[in-house]
Amino acid sequence: MRFEHKVSIVTGAARGIGYEIASILAREGSTVVLADVAPDGLDAAIERLRSGSCGTRGACGCQGSGRRPCVESAVVNVGDVNAVRSMVEGVLARHGRIDVLVNNAGICPTTPVEEIGEAEWDKVLDVNLKGPFFLAQAVIPAMKAQRYGKIINIASIAGEMGALVAGCHYSVSKAGMLTLTKVLARRLAPWGVNVNSVAPGTIDSVMTADWSDEQRQMLTARIPLGRLGDPVDIANAVAFLASDESSFITGATIDVNGGALMR
Repeated sequence: MRFEHKVSIVTGAARGIGYEIASILAREGSTVVLADVAPDGLDAAIERLRSGSCGTRGACGCQGSGRRPCVESAVVNVGDVNAVRSMVEGVLARHGRIDVLVNNAGICPTTPVEEIGEAEWDKVLDVNLKGPFFLAQAVIPAMKAQRYGKIINIASIAGEMGALVAGCHYSVSKAGMLTLTKVLARRLAPWGVNVNSVAPGTIDSVMTADWSDEQRQMLTARIPLGRLGDPVDIANAVAFLASDESSFITGATIDVNGGALMR
């Protein structure tokens, strides 16, 4: 129960990587606010987490205790600064603290460079980069007051080497996320707040579900471990960074890519 008595916010949590992150945090004791733009997806995610917590003899991760995870939903577009601030204010009003923020929400168009319009560019940067900044900004006062906090940004291998399939705007937004992580880590270290990134490689998730077989085969061939990643692979890395086991790690990027990018 690494996260007992902790309060966490996970964005883009209705499905895929975000859901798996929320799941592991909840199973290990955290109160988790699942934030997403899709209300139906959130309802299904909350029901799935709650129904899987009891009567499974520990298969759900509750060690047979019968503990129901404390999870709640927040319908929010992270590209809307006012909505982000309102959500954080609500979490603080209900729970009095925020210990973990996972900036996971993201969109990944594959539009060719020549065809990206201004509106699409702005939307990708709003969701993938502006949203994480203003979410971090909103939780910082509470984390400073606690002299404790964990901010984990979900970046991407695309921000490190340039995407092979995803759009240029996606790569740019994720490169910005890596620098945002370093700046926040330096600024917040005096208050005991750790800020780190996880950079997934190609993950077999809802974000890549509509990629062609040829694209998936091409990307898999570039991975030394010979498979695409699973959302749980990312969730496990995030859980480590969200835990006190990572107390001397800040400003770092954890690559979870099967060896596709080695430093």
